[in-house]
Amino acid sequence: MSVRSRDSLGGRAAIVGIGATEFSKDSGRSELKLAVEAVGAALEDAGLTPDDVDGMVTFTMDTNPEITVAQAAGIGELSFFSRIHYGGGAACATVQQAALAVATGVAEVVVCYRAFNERSGRRFGSGVQQREPSAEGAALGWALPFGLLTPASWVAMAAQRYLHAYGLAPEAFGHVAVMDRKYAATNPAAYFHGKPITLEDHAASRWIVEPLRLLDCCQETDGAQAIVVTSAERARDLRHPPAVIAAAAQGAGRAQEQMTSFYRDDLRGLPEMGVVAKQLWRTSGLGPSDIDVGILYDHFTPFVLMQLEEFGFCGPGEAADFVAGERLPLNTHGGQLGEAYLHGMNGIAEAVRQVRGTSVNQMPGASRTLITAGTGVPTSGLILGSDG
Repeated sequence: MSVRSRDSLGGRAAIVGIGATEFSKDSGRSELKLAVEAVGAALEDAGLTPDDVDGMVTFTMDTNPEITVAQAAGIGELSFFSRIHYGGGAACATVQQAALAVATGVAEVVVCYRAFNERSGRRFGSGVQQREPSAEGAALGWALPFGLLTPASWVAMAAQRYLHAYGLAPEAFGHVAVMDRKYAATNPAAYFHGKPITLEDHAASRWIVEPLRLLDCCQETDGAQAIVVTSAERARDLRHPPAVIAAAAQGAGRAQEQMTSFYRDDLRGLPEMGVVAKQLWRTSGLGPSDIDVGILYDHFTPFVLMQLEEFGFCGPGEAADFVAGERLPLNTHGGQLGEAYLHGMNGIAEAVRQVRGTSVNQMPGASRTLITAGTGVPTSGLILGSDG
């Protein structure tokens, strides 16, 4: 796909299976076991077997190599395997890689997966620790000596600038938190099932790094999610209505760094997501008014607002009012703030459920969903639609 022209991937592949473990704070088992459970559940959901799989895609941060998961899950020969970098920014790109493999005949059935003990094991929220020397580490070296050690602190810089530029207060971010927790409260799979919050709860939560409060920051979760991708033609003969991949994109902006792009000309937006937005709209032929449900990566609430603006759902500085007015159903599973933090993979599963008509918070007539991956890093996105 070129950033300057429409690609030909749309409509050639579909998601046909989704499967997950429970979402917890202490899984009590290895990340490999989590991955295998999720892969098995996704194949069962698709009505396929391990013998049908010939491709695997995951994240560079995953401790479970593709060949090891394949062996443990009973999958045989692989003709395609791939890993995507940049943490949560990889989520939708794993599906894009699978779709590219399927569309070109490199593989027939590809499983995308993400598994981690992010709460009981490694905790990304604890910040940079014992990092190996690298070019990325050199970039971080400009921020770490000043106390910017964690993802929350990096995002807080852009969030503060956003508030200043548009004359807003930190309470503007609370609308995202309240929305996510509203949907999580009615989702039995969500960690915060039965626990909605109010704007007052958000404002009363403790500061993490100003202007971010506790309820602006996503969870840390143990669990796994898997997604099965095959051709649109084969998908029509399988167990569930397919979620056709209408468009898929990756994006990195100018002067892009991994969550510390502080030297850009403007910190009020997310240029990497702007690249993704242009590609998704161009390839699908759709626009904001055509989307029925948005699943926007919500590791931190301010970046949900910026994403809405990058995609053109509203003007600069208007996203808080857009969310407050519920002008588009967002994160109907509860998001990473309410359901679980699975590096965005659980959001893809929710988008599939909306297209199938099986979400616990089903939106009537939902036939097109927009999904985004992690922001502040090189990122990715998808538009899924019903078949026909």
